[in-house]
Amino acid sequence: MSIGNPKQALYEQFAQVGKAFGNAQRLELVEHLAQGARSVEALAAKLSLPVANVSQHLQAMRRAGLVTSERDGKFVNYRLADESVLAAFAALRAVAERHSAEVERVVRGYFDRRDDMEPVSRDELAARMDQGLVTVIDVRPPDEYALGHLPGAINVPLPDLEALADGFDEGREIVAYCRGPWCVMSFEAVARLRERGFTARRLEDGLPEWKAAGLAVEAGAS
Repeated sequence: MSIGNPKQALYEQFAQVGKAFGNAQRLELVEHLAQGARSVEALAAKLSLPVANVSQHLQAMRRAGLVTSERDGKFVNYRLADESVLAAFAALRAVAERHSAEVERVVRGYFDRRDDMEPVSRDELAARMDQGLVTVIDVRPPDEYALGHLPGAINVPLPDLEALADGFDEGREIVAYCRGPWCVMSFEAVARLRERGFTARRLEDGLPEWKAAGLAVEAGAS
């Protein structure tokens, strides 16, 4: 079959991929699937959305090649097609962070109030972990932690932080991380720990970016 204008045909397909990203709930699905494979029902619970709505989003994302699916008994599990999907999401985020006045307003109004310190880079954290200088806490829910986490990280879901913080060494720096660079849980964790007198910072991004950088990851419950 001949194609009259192959460049135009390619651009139309590129636009379909862009369209698949063009929904806030689908971007949130990308963030969740970057933690690991998930069923439609589990994702619906994470986003507090009807299963039918989440299924429609995932089908559109699958048609665009962003996700793949596999049946497991009566459930259908979805995962990101590959790491290029997370990279595309990161590129989209970077453009918005650099050029969107509304993004800047939200960052200044919410995130900067909770953490005005420079975040810890992946390389810095990896070095400090090797030297045994930090306590690393993963503030994601236990099911996400079990799919994969930084080596030696302690699972401290945000709702449990106040109770579990009593066991932390007050003289040791704490580094918190969660799903990604703008995951509010790590910001909230750092703010609460500082209120209690701990030295706390957050990782510059999250578990998916750590894993994509080729750094070690452990799986299993704590």
